[in-house]
Amino acid sequence: MSTPSGFAEGRLLVVAFEGWNDAGEAASGVARALVESLDMDELAELDGEAYIDFQFNRPQAAHDDEGNSILEWPRIVLHGTPAVSSPVADADGSIPTSDGPADGGLLVLLGAEPSRSWRGFAAEIVDLADVHDVAGVVFLGAMLADVPHTRPISIFIGSENPGVRLEFTVERSTYEGPVGILSVLSAALEAAGIPTLSIWASVPHYVHNAPSPKASLALLDKLEEITGVAVPRAELVDEAAAWESGIDALASEDEDMAGYIEQLEQARDTVDSPEASGEAIAQEFERYLRKRDGKSGDDPWRPPAP
Repeated sequence: MSTPSGFAEGRLLVVAFEGWNDAGEAASGVARALVESLDMDELAELDGEAYIDFQFNRPQAAHDDEGNSILEWPRIVLHGTPAVSSPVADADGSIPTSDGPADGGLLVLLGAEPSRSWRGFAAEIVDLADVHDVAGVVFLGAMLADVPHTRPISIFIGSENPGVRLEFTVERSTYEGPVGILSVLSAALEAAGIPTLSIWASVPHYVHNAPSPKASLALLDKLEEITGVAVPRAELVDEAAAWESGIDALASEDEDMAGYIEQLEQARDTVDSPEASGEAIAQEFERYLRKRDGKSGDDPWRPPAP
């Protein structure tokens, strides 16, 4: 019988990449919010020349503070909070226990999705996890789906680790087919004895060209449940409300769009109804996988039965 992994009690690494796994910039938006709000330092940068295809992910022309022309290259950076000082003993001489990653033990890996040498990249991440005493890894992803913007963002959670599944009452993915870098990293980390968990958000496909703060907010809420790390949300809440209002305004001027959104709302309400079975929910999710027709991106997770 499996035992809980103690996943959330040690130092956690949060991973998010810009690219196929980042619909609406929802996952990378959460990672950036963590780095900025927790005032994280850059601990390590992976070699972009080895892992990034600059024809696909090109450097950008920019200017520095003095007005000089510079090139900003795509980066993959490991961020960490400042070192936590040694705990002070209580009056009775006992050492207070840590509350987990909320005490400053969180790491964030953020940057461009690697385009090549995935096995070498995974081996380097495993080494970094070992150097920084990582106890568990949380992958953040976002996918385009047939969902309405007017309903709560669907969040799917899964893990290949039996202890993590027991600890958080989530299921293992049953997906078979092409995968992305997150699955490659998960397999390498699990093989090295480091448990992993994936959190995915569904982003309305009809607004795929714009960032989705509502999806970022949903990911952030779920991440806080797992890690205990509180991140200020005031700005993100306002942005999510403005995002939804803006789409409402567009739909009010387009009958076809409004009718399509209404169909999505009816489908979502049916799935969310008490009468909906776990199998019906799974079929909705698998329909999304079939529509993708094996294109690049990572494998989302089959939702658990209600």
